[in-house]
Amino acid sequence: MRETFMKTSTLKEQEQRKIKTQPGFIAALDQSGGSTPKALYAYGIKEGAWSNEEEMFTLVHQMRARIITSPTFNGDRIIGAILFEGTMDRDIEGQPSADYLWNVKRIVPFLKVDKGLTDEKDGVHLMKPIPGLAALLDRAVAKRIFGTKMRSFISQANAAGIKAIVKQQFELAMQILATGLVPIVEPEVDIHCPEKAKAETLLKTAILEELNKLAPDQLVMLKITLPEEDGFYADCVSHPNVLKVVALSGGYSLKEGNERLRRNHGVVASFSRALLGGLLLQQTDEEYNAVLDATIQSIYEASNT
Repeated sequence: MRETFMKTSTLKEQEQRKIKTQPGFIAALDQSGGSTPKALYAYGIKEGAWSNEEEMFTLVHQMRARIITSPTFNGDRIIGAILFEGTMDRDIEGQPSADYLWNVKRIVPFLKVDKGLTDEKDGVHLMKPIPGLAALLDRAVAKRIFGTKMRSFISQANAAGIKAIVKQQFELAMQILATGLVPIVEPEVDIHCPEKAKAETLLKTAILEELNKLAPDQLVMLKITLPEEDGFYADCVSHPNVLKVVALSGGYSLKEGNERLRRNHGVVASFSRALLGGLLLQQTDEEYNAVLDATIQSIYEASNT
């Protein structure tokens, strides 16, 4: 038992050190039920290609496995990958997905744990209740997941709504921290928010209030929308309780996302749509790997400023 604990502890320390110190970015491969058909369509698989949800998730697992097993997708430029629950529960080349990521690719595995969003209230979409979260976190620990991700969404610069979003995020983060996992707190700001800069000011104030309540050994990560003001999240990047600040693409093109990322020193990418753009089922492996390699390199360079 002691030997197992020591091995697990050493693994977590290695993964934490990689996230904290190694140049690179996090790949978001966590599309779930609602966004999966769109992701498959963009990949060249039309909706009639499956007859039930299980077949749909088999197709999306094949899509993700092709990304993860590509020789261009490795721990030299990618420090972490966020998985959907169904991906965590499946294998890649005979190993559980999280084990394959770390053992073969030296990429730190994360798990998306939220179950989608509620209807808008006070200009925000809170997370829906997460039934069975405790059991899911236990499974994640058993499957050697390093951390979790949970997304909520800000549409308007509404102080009450934004405070409620951050409160909910950190309440769940405390439950996640208690299991030994590292939570990625993700209060996304809509890139089309009419007062985006104001929403970001309200958000950062609320986040810093919560960060300052954490104990010294309670580390979280932040996933934010690329801000209107360059360097806006610098005090989060340097906060002692923040392991890493990562940015979502949020609907920005790869070009604009990378340009904004370059101007925010210490923030690295956690792109999904911008990472997967241009990849098609019909491409030969050579064509596919060339597109993926070019995209990874551009995001890697933008993340290291």
